[in-house]
Amino acid sequence: MSQLEKGSKAPEFTAKDQNGNEISLKDYRGKKVILYFYPKDNTPGCTKESCNFRDNYASLQKQGFEVIGVSADGEKSHQKFIDKYDLPFTLIADTEKDVINKYGIWGLKKFMGKSYDGINRKTFLIDEEGNIEHIIEKVKTKEATEQVLELINL
Repeated sequence: MSQLEKGSKAPEFTAKDQNGNEISLKDYRGKKVILYFYPKDNTPGCTKESCNFRDNYASLQKQGFEVIGVSADGEKSHQKFIDKYDLPFTLIADTEKDVINKYGIWGLKKFMGKSYDGINRKTFLIDEEGNIEHIIEKVKTKEATEQVLELINL
């Protein structure tokens, strides 16, 4: 698959959310979408990033955004994560890594001198027509919303 870039059509997907309901990107046509990929529920960085979106969710919605988080965790893990941190948005349980692979998120990572394959943290801003408006490659977990707002207010 070719590398996704600003201006590309966002890859379509249908996947299960935390409740086992199928959702598709096309369900969000007419809305702007913050599609953020994160490695694992209940880990420090992922919790900071998700809670940052939670804390700014009302403001993001006023600007026309929907927030969708994606990781390879299952539905039960996502539901516990949502319940524990009162997350008001959808989390996709991409256990088969279908969405993760469509967006090119799976790849080589390094941690404490070791290399391994895993989910690389990345955020896609998708416009109302389903096009990629921006890609945040270096996500600052404590400032995820601020990074989004800086891009849309350029």
